[in-house]
Amino acid sequence: MAEAKEPKRRVVRRKKDPNAPKRGLSAYMFFANDNRDIVKAENPNITFGQIGKVLGAKWKELNDEEKQPYQDKADADKKRYESEKELYNATHS
Repeated sequence: MAEAKEPKRRVVRRKKDPNAPKRGLSAYMFFANDNRDIVKAENPNITFGQIGKVLGAKWKELNDEEKQPYQDKADADKKRYESEKELYNATHS
């Protein structure tokens, strides 16, 4: 005889504060934002998912020296996020 499964419990998520600071972007995200329009112009009939795959392949082809400007932007954005987060936590705790 088949056993009855217990019903799945729903996970109650807290609502995110819209005033909370946005997280910092990664080096890859800065690269993708800079190159998305170029890839789309080179491949006008490509889907959004395929654009992501092309960008991922291009990112993997870059050496560490070519990735460094994007890493610098990511580091600066991380510092921005950390300082905004400290200020936010100080005023909202």
